[in-house]
Amino acid sequence: MDNSVKNVFIIGSKGIPSNYGGYESFVDRLTAYRKSDKIAYTVACVVEPEKWDGTEGFRYNEADCFNIKFKKIGPARAIFYDVDAFKHCIKIIKERKIESPIVYVLACRMGPFFKKYVKQVHKLGGKVFVNPDGHEWLRAKWSAPVRKYWKFSERLMVKSADLLICDAKAIEKYIHEEYDKYKPNTTFIAYGSNIDKSELSDNDEKVVNWYKEKDVRPKDYYLVVGRFVPENNYETMIREFMKSDTKKDFVLISNVENNAFYADLKAKTGFDKDKRIKFVGTVYDRELLKKIRENAYGYFHGHEVGGTNPSLLESLGSTDLNLLLDVCFNREVGADGAIYWSKEPGVLASLIERADKMTQEEIHEMSVKAKNRISSEYSWDKIVHDYEEVFLK
Repeated sequence: MDNSVKNVFIIGSKGIPSNYGGYESFVDRLTAYRKSDKIAYTVACVVEPEKWDGTEGFRYNEADCFNIKFKKIGPARAIFYDVDAFKHCIKIIKERKIESPIVYVLACRMGPFFKKYVKQVHKLGGKVFVNPDGHEWLRAKWSAPVRKYWKFSERLMVKSADLLICDAKAIEKYIHEEYDKYKPNTTFIAYGSNIDKSELSDNDEKVVNWYKEKDVRPKDYYLVVGRFVPENNYETMIREFMKSDTKKDFVLISNVENNAFYADLKAKTGFDKDKRIKFVGTVYDRELLKKIRENAYGYFHGHEVGGTNPSLLESLGSTDLNLLLDVCFNREVGADGAIYWSKEPGVLASLIERADKMTQEEIHEMSVKAKNRISSEYSWDKIVHDYEEVFLK
């Protein structure tokens, strides 16, 4: 084993190659944009039981990847996926006699089991880093007992981690305020994005067919992309859009199949009677999604919980005009490259009407500021450099 190389084990994402999730995209980019030949990555990947074909490992982005089979135990399966992945990392470290390894755990799910495995890694001369994500325990989708578990688990992981890598300054501040008695060791490294244009042209068959099928016209719609959950403030965005007199469409890219919140919101607001509001399903083609972002007149971002949000970074890098919910996380990222709205009745509706009347020069100015934010603070080159510096320190 070449011990001049720093071995970094990453668990907590569903694995690479990434499909859609934030952590998955992060691990994909971290390994793809690797700069230092002094770092070797090993990544845990989850496999659904019905798709398990016995493949234990593979290589991707020059990273060693190992498969862990999901246990069929309901909502707790993500916790035990992390535990199984951690055990497997320790097994590899022992077998290969790896010196000074780092195990990097994404999200605070496995709190009750965490200290035990941290101790084992310490005995092997290694360190354990944690990305605490956002305020998972505040998400409305969780029941009260689950939210209580998330908070409890977060506390235990903050207490035992060697380093907490926070993807927002607001999260880092929260960790120190909430858990000061544990004297947490933290650093801030954001999530990344880029400002590259889509590889697809406006007249590409794929692009033309999507617009025709969804009955949407380029530069004639406001857009939102993300999970359809209450804390992303879809109710406010939909109600305010219905209240506004804009002639543009509101295009929502989200999976709403069998979603109780969607059914409830439809009953409460009657948005299905407003022809401007168009739920168009999901778009997994990365280049097509980027083109849809570029062609949007404006982008709504209503996320209230969490750190640096990947969909916000992507919109700042692609969409000219961004209208963000005014919370600390969004202000931190958007700065002067966006305009902000509150949840007070009438605020977003009037902002939409004002945005409709903005001149091309005003919109271009906002676009330049937004893209400068991504280039200077959130480029993948910068983020990967910052991570490698921490791993090699």
